[in-house]
Amino acid sequence: MASGNINLRDPVLYRILHASHPRTANTWSIYPSYDFAHGQSDAIEGITHSICTLEFEDHRPLYNWFLENLPVPSHPHQYEFARLNLSYTVLSKRVLTELVRGGHVSGWDDPRMPTLAALRRRGVPPEALREFVRRIGVAKANSVVDVAMFEHAIRDVLNRTALRRMAVLRPLKVVITNYPEGQGEELEAVNHPDDPDAGARLVPFGRELYVERDDFMENPPKKFFRLSPGREVRLRYAYFITCREVVKNADDEPVELRCTYDPATRGGNAPDGRKVQATLHWVAATAAVPAQVRLYNPLFAKPDPDAGNFAADLNPDSLEVLNDSMVEPALAGDNSEAVVQFERQGYFIRDRDSKPGQLVFNRTVGLRDTWAKVQSGSSPLPRRGGG
Repeated sequence: MASGNINLRDPVLYRILHASHPRTANTWSIYPSYDFAHGQSDAIEGITHSICTLEFEDHRPLYNWFLENLPVPSHPHQYEFARLNLSYTVLSKRVLTELVRGGHVSGWDDPRMPTLAALRRRGVPPEALREFVRRIGVAKANSVVDVAMFEHAIRDVLNRTALRRMAVLRPLKVVITNYPEGQGEELEAVNHPDDPDAGARLVPFGRELYVERDDFMENPPKKFFRLSPGREVRLRYAYFITCREVVKNADDEPVELRCTYDPATRGGNAPDGRKVQATLHWVAATAAVPAQVRLYNPLFAKPDPDAGNFAADLNPDSLEVLNDSMVEPALAGDNSEAVVQFERQGYFIRDRDSKPGQLVFNRTVGLRDTWAKVQSGSSPLPRRGGG
């Protein structure tokens, strides 16, 4: 339709529908069409710039004609831009509705959903959304933005603002055999390494600890620098320890590491200047607080999911629930909804399902982007930091 010429079609202004409306029930049976109502509602509400996606470009002449020929208080302008498309994400309201109705997600605020309620529950700060939009700008051509750019903006904000805590997601018990039985101590841990004003906290330490199961290998490859038999590592804020013995269960799986520590390395440095190649996070067994941790990955396994057959592209690993995680006691007494960094793990937020004695944390984002690379085969399986 040429601009200014509406004689090429006879537009529909109203629809008659004898059906119950979700909000107004049976109050009305006549409804204005979008084209008829769009410009008038913008003018009545004082809208100056009506931003639409590219498919509405053909509707602009009709938008303008109604404004010019109806008694409205102002004349807003419609501008069309490309919609924001994210990889591994579907933004269609129809598909999102089917995801909820089909039970593929727990609801509109499921942290895997691209809704504001879901992003809030996942712990995405508003500053990250604004920064992401600022970085990608506005386009006039349809394109897809890599979801990694969005997650990078989230990390940038949370790296500056999130306090640090220690949590062991997949615990492996450690017994320090030369540490006195029945003895314990408290060690100072900084709340934020780049913000001295954030202060410090005391973390309990004792003979029995939990470390991350992924931080131990009995027969490690050449470039594995974390804990293995005979190897010395640093426990963050604590001591150097050396693995001396591996206790296994009937399935030949490690269930306990028996280690020794060097009392002279309190705080994480050796007086003789020797170095270690890995620093591990940990929690003391006597003070550890059980928690459920929910690890969220993209909802779809393909970067360009098929909206027509979205169920075939769902990622079966979009949610992993860990029920045996252990966190430091500072997290049990803090009811804040602020995101925290679990050191060497990622950023996490307390979920609304948390109750006293039943902590639940959602992963907002990992410390680095690994999932998409693993899916594409361009990177080995994700490996945690500290070696």
